[in-house]
Amino acid sequence: MEEKDFNIEDDQVHEALDSALEDESNSGTDEFFEKHDIVIDPKQSMIRLDKFLIDRLSHRSRNRVQNAIRSGAVLVDNKEVKPNYRIKPGNRISVVFPRSFDENLEIVAQDIPLNIVYEDDSLMIINKPLGLAVHPGVGIPNGTLVNAIAYHLRDTIERSPVGTNDYTRAGIVHRIDKDTTGLMVVAKTDLALTNLARQFFYHTIERRYWALVWGDMEGDSGTIVANIGRNPHDRRLFMVFDDGEDGKHAVTHWRVLERFYYCTLVECRLETGRTHQIRVHMKSIGHTLFGDQRYGGNQILKGTVYSKYRQFVENNLEILPRQALHAKVLGFTHPTTSEFIRFESELPADMQTVIDRWRDYVNTRKI
Repeated sequence: MEEKDFNIEDDQVHEALDSALEDESNSGTDEFFEKHDIVIDPKQSMIRLDKFLIDRLSHRSRNRVQNAIRSGAVLVDNKEVKPNYRIKPGNRISVVFPRSFDENLEIVAQDIPLNIVYEDDSLMIINKPLGLAVHPGVGIPNGTLVNAIAYHLRDTIERSPVGTNDYTRAGIVHRIDKDTTGLMVVAKTDLALTNLARQFFYHTIERRYWALVWGDMEGDSGTIVANIGRNPHDRRLFMVFDDGEDGKHAVTHWRVLERFYYCTLVECRLETGRTHQIRVHMKSIGHTLFGDQRYGGNQILKGTVYSKYRQFVENNLEILPRQALHAKVLGFTHPTTSEFIRFESELPADMQTVIDRWRDYVNTRKI
């Protein structure tokens, strides 16, 4: 495969996904899910829940509707029920589905290496490398993680979510930026896909990222609550909206892991999953991610500009010419066993090297 197949800007993927979502009415949801809220009409006859939803949500198959009910993605009056539950007038039904994107986009299987941390009949845990975009989109039909998954599952394609050309059945329920590394979960069955979508939608997934940010953080921990949306002056960028009305609700919890005076290593725990969330939230409080070209972290933001220090920082930026961000921990309830499982990955070599260099630099100055 040619090098250009992997040279995909993450903002192109985001733009493609966003354009596919512009007509959706559920603006408060994350981009990989759709939520339906239904109040049963007083004149509605008592029929099975699954039959009602199949008729009401005609674009969804019987199998997907029943899997959604069995996985707890369908609540009646905020309670889980069985597919044969008979709805009653006044019932309030909420349904969470993996969202449909472009049903006409064919997923081509491509032999792209995958670092699979764990795999069973229901799901895979993948440690995504630097430079690999997650999802195809308009004008980006291949060279992505989804194409690699399609190739990996080619022998079991009949029972896999990537076994059709339906874009929503690609097994993906979350994403990380092209130049961010780390752990992702991929569903291999429709039941797992629906179950994981519910967990991500209701924010019960444990996601912890390690980030190297500019500056010495004030305090040892904190929480950032600030809406995030596209910058109206540059659609490649996202920004915080202080008015609380524009953008989408976003919450990031952070804690300090190690201090390097000019930089700080922090752990960020995501409560929501907005595009560029950690990058935008940390910049909004004055701690742009080290090396983040999109948001200005590839400049000397803290410290002096004398030649030795400048050369040290420039060398670090050559080693790590991207945002210093890694999805280190991923935990969730297994869709089949109902057990909570948790995975942790090592930092990639470029990020670990730069952290070690900052540690040595600060320790040398103390002598």
